[in-house]
Amino acid sequence: MRPTDCDVKDLNMADEGLRRIRWADNDMPVLQQIRERFRKDQPLAGMRLSACLHVTAETANLVRTLQAGGADVVLCASNPLSTQDDVAASLVRDFDIRVYAIRAINNEGYYKHLTAAAEHKPHITMDDGCDLVTLIHEKYPEQLDDMVGSMEETTTGVIRLRAMEKGGALKLPVIAVNDAKTKNMFDNRYGTGQSTVDGIIRATDVLIAGKTVVTAGYGWCGRGFANRCRGMGANVVVTEIDPIKALEAAMDGFRVMKMEDAASVGDIFCTLTGNKHVLRDEHFAKMKDGAMVANSGHFDIEIDIPALENLAKQVNRGVRNNVDEYTLENNHRIFLLAEGRLINLAAAEGHPASVMDMSFATQALATSYMAEHGEELKDAVYDPPAEIEDEVSRLKLAAMKLEIDELTEEQIAYLSDWHEGT
Repeated sequence: MRPTDCDVKDLNMADEGLRRIRWADNDMPVLQQIRERFRKDQPLAGMRLSACLHVTAETANLVRTLQAGGADVVLCASNPLSTQDDVAASLVRDFDIRVYAIRAINNEGYYKHLTAAAEHKPHITMDDGCDLVTLIHEKYPEQLDDMVGSMEETTTGVIRLRAMEKGGALKLPVIAVNDAKTKNMFDNRYGTGQSTVDGIIRATDVLIAGKTVVTAGYGWCGRGFANRCRGMGANVVVTEIDPIKALEAAMDGFRVMKMEDAASVGDIFCTLTGNKHVLRDEHFAKMKDGAMVANSGHFDIEIDIPALENLAKQVNRGVRNNVDEYTLENNHRIFLLAEGRLINLAAAEGHPASVMDMSFATQALATSYMAEHGEELKDAVYDPPAEIEDEVSRLKLAAMKLEIDELTEEQIAYLSDWHEGT
């Protein structure tokens, strides 16, 4: 591979990256099975595929699976602080995959990498945040006629795509892998829940027990985070805009209040909403001295960082790795973690491989489905096919050596007949 065919930090880091990829692969048995099937069946033969994802060891095993299926793959990062440089190096050196990703790259470099993925002229794209699809629609619309479709794996991206569809701007079919039950019920709840706590602890070394933790948002990610914190002894407050989710949080035993009230009682704040400026200047002004603020949504806009900077009379960068200290006029200090970016990837290693096994298995099978059926689909956002969900779930159960019951003939007849009652 020519040096111009990739942009990674240092190929000499590849040995450690390969070890991480192999270690993650040990805990991804479903994806392993799909990779072997893809290698045999070649469902993506002749397809150019561009993926804009978090460049981690788990993602590496997904990309290897797509490559095994015959795809010509280019990978770029979906977040400047989520890239594992050693993994990126190994993908280039050991697997001959074109990668454009460097941890902590600036905004100009990020979009240069995104452009490289777009200029691969993909037939299929895979997004985590909708940046690649958006770029192609805005800067390379002529490519859309040759594209089969795309996959999107995060809530923020699905929100953007549904807005595009509603506004008539979406020009290709997209499978919302994020909305798969095997993704949001497990990856979002258990993966984000655990890895977000992990990122906060790694960044701060804080004791969770006894703290008041404010969880902004009670979607699948918020549910997972709130429950992990409660399990570690925290007093958890939930803020919400959705009345049904707020009721659920209350009945799950959490305190529910508006952010303007939670701001003065919280010790640790974490946003998990997919929305903009969930924490704003009026909230910062009420926070107690030493409050810690983190984000586990895809983009760094959930926390209004410019407003925090305007309120601060002094900013000390790097008081600890991944921690910046903002001192307000009232001398209260607010600690911003990981620059407001994804705390679980910026300060930790992201989701455990065993849960990404399901999400990336769904991604791989959805890609194969799109390659086969994309031409038949309208320009819209689709839920993952039910048969993919069932297959991934059954493969995971088998890998965990768990068995479930099957319906008897009598039960099948009963469920299909309306005559039998009381």
